[in-house]
Amino acid sequence: MPNNEDFNWDKYETKGFGEGYTKAERAEMEKLYDKTLNEITEKEVITGTVVGINDKDVIINIGFKSDGLVPLSEFRDLENLKIGDEVDLFIEEQENALGQLVLSRKKAKMVKAWQLIEDALEFDNVIEGLVKRRTKGGLIVDIYGVEAFLPGSQIDVKPIRDFDIYVGKKMEVKVVKINHANDNVVVSHKVLIEKDLEKQKAEILNNLEKGQVLEGVIKNMTNFGVFIDLGGVDGLLHITDISWGRINHPEEVLNLDDKVQIVVLDFDDDKKRISLGMKQLTPHPWDSLSATLEVGSKVEGKIVNVADYGAFLELAPGVEGLIHVSEMSWSQHLRNPADFVKVGDEIVAVVLTLDKDDRKMSLGIKQLTEDPWTKAEMGSKYAVGTKHKGIVRNLTNFGLFLELEEGIDGLVHVSDLSWTKKIKHPSEFVKVSEELDVVVLELDLDNRRLALGHKQLEENPWDTFESVFPVGSDHKCTIISKNDKGAILELPYGLEGFATTKNLEKEDGTQAEAGEALDFKVIEFSKDDKRIVLSHTATFKEDASLKGKKAAGKKKPAATETATPAAEKSTLGDLDALSALKEKMDEEANKK
Repeated sequence: MPNNEDFNWDKYETKGFGEGYTKAERAEMEKLYDKTLNEITEKEVITGTVVGINDKDVIINIGFKSDGLVPLSEFRDLENLKIGDEVDLFIEEQENALGQLVLSRKKAKMVKAWQLIEDALEFDNVIEGLVKRRTKGGLIVDIYGVEAFLPGSQIDVKPIRDFDIYVGKKMEVKVVKINHANDNVVVSHKVLIEKDLEKQKAEILNNLEKGQVLEGVIKNMTNFGVFIDLGGVDGLLHITDISWGRINHPEEVLNLDDKVQIVVLDFDDDKKRISLGMKQLTPHPWDSLSATLEVGSKVEGKIVNVADYGAFLELAPGVEGLIHVSEMSWSQHLRNPADFVKVGDEIVAVVLTLDKDDRKMSLGIKQLTEDPWTKAEMGSKYAVGTKHKGIVRNLTNFGLFLELEEGIDGLVHVSDLSWTKKIKHPSEFVKVSEELDVVVLELDLDNRRLALGHKQLEENPWDTFESVFPVGSDHKCTIISKNDKGAILELPYGLEGFATTKNLEKEDGTQAEAGEALDFKVIEFSKDDKRIVLSHTATFKEDASLKGKKAAGKKKPAATETATPAAEKSTLGDLDALSALKEKMDEEANKK
């Protein structure tokens, strides 16, 4: 039997495959057949047709000499896949070790997705994505199967406080950045909003007019007002323009993200600063006041503010009256308004002045009680010589003001505090809020003046001192202090005396110093001025004037002898009175 190489195909007459074809014809036939097959390149995406589906694979014809197999799991997103459907595939290998064509739909989707993403960045295309989850600083959005990052600052033009509300929802975005090294894509939804807002903003600004009523959304809140988004344009609603009534913070009546109606109050030439109002959309409360409200009317309200000069009473939201501190009490001594009222108090007041045009009102609360100075019993109750006890309300250089009762104040002059002490300022004698006993020295009802005295509660001890400290008498004194002019001396019975510098010279020629206790001789006594001048030097160096007085006394011995017993008797009586006075003064000192 001849071998195949010697077989003559041209002379073979049996009917079958290749029958009747010459070698040239067969070569031509093969060439035509090869042209019917696609020329494919690995690592590229092509379109194929589904020609078969089994439990594990999908058979794809891409026009190649062999069909490819793709795992059925890669088509899970296509629920109704059927034979004849066209799908995109990625050519991994033309032939693997088994001679099979290796295709991948998953990789085809990824390659195509990146191509679409790159096109979106290049041509500024809008992509619809699905928000998959929240992440640190933003959201993860699925676009074409690629996870892209949407920063929180790029979600909206306004601050977003809750990212979770976007999860699971579709959102249009634009690609703003691609990092191929990390396969990282950054997208933005904010740029889409801004583009729309630019159109709205231009339209709003072109049509902006004072008095125009607009709707806006509260974007931000501060202690001085609210920023409102008018549609790409922000305006400020100041706290004083939110309500006719007084509020401390906008959050008392408004909330973030609230839609509100506002009116344009003003704007600058560039329309960059827009002032808005809300209360202006409602009538002013002053226009709704009762026609019966007039001076003298009693009104009720709530204290909404307390200042140094008075308090504000709110009769209705936006209607306030000032109660000046001088109208809170009949007392002429002004006190702090906080002593009478506090914020939140609901009180009754009397209208003192009313100007509806200027929307001003002054009120008073002392008018609810009778003026104590006009009471009929004032003349007898505070007659000259009557004794009273009061509270020290104020100290001045010339004296102190004593409140005897609510609305009745009197003045105690500094000179009327003590018979014996030289008081330069009332604070040396008494403190504010302390009680003090006084006697009425003068009453002037017409001018509402009351002169009071404290020392007048006791007899004037200087009447007794005149006989105890006569000129020429010697007394043991202590030097309290010294200055350039002389020294202050402490005399018996709590009195103070004065000695000039030349009268401080001691017998040895030295000067007496503070703290020394020495004998001093009275050289001058003035009851009217309450002044006693003494000299230590005179105790050993007799004064000429005193010599003359002694000499004159020696010329009349009989008279002197006659007068001596009486003088002694007088002196002893004065000393008894002085002793009693000293005890009384000590008692008063102990009480203080």
